Amino acid sequence: MIEIVHTAACVACDVCVKVCPTDVFERGEDGVPVIARQSDCQTCFMCEAYCPVDALYVSPVSAPVGADSPHADVDAVLRNGLFGGYREMVGWGHGRTPGALLDRNPVLKAVPPLPESRLPPPSTLAGSPWNHPAD
Repeated sequence: MIEIVHTAACVACDVCVKVCPTDVFERGEDGVPVIARQSDCQTCFMCEAYCPVDALYVSPVSAPVGADSPHADVDAVLRNGLFGGYREMVGWGHGRTPGALLDRNPVLKAVPPLPESRLPPPSTLAGSPWNHPAD
């Protein structure tokens, strides 16, 4: 369940607001999203996955945690490196190597010349709507 919006890291891009399938967030007066309907969170991790600056933390617990829980403590989550943890796990986070850099296929620098087609020219279409010759 969504637990933390790290306001110091958030860039107010509204990506989390847009990707949330259950409309959990509202835009705050300062532009930073606010968790407005936490009980609607389905723990799908979409907001955390798409956050470009890793400012969100979705707890793996499917119910709201208490205020004394480390899952609700910004400092504890920071200390344990959990912001952006889901993004990293799925390969979207910082330090990842883009798949294009791992590609070992040869690079095609030019299109090879194509020989003349060996296919016959397409047949001509008749003027009727059903492409049948007129009787």
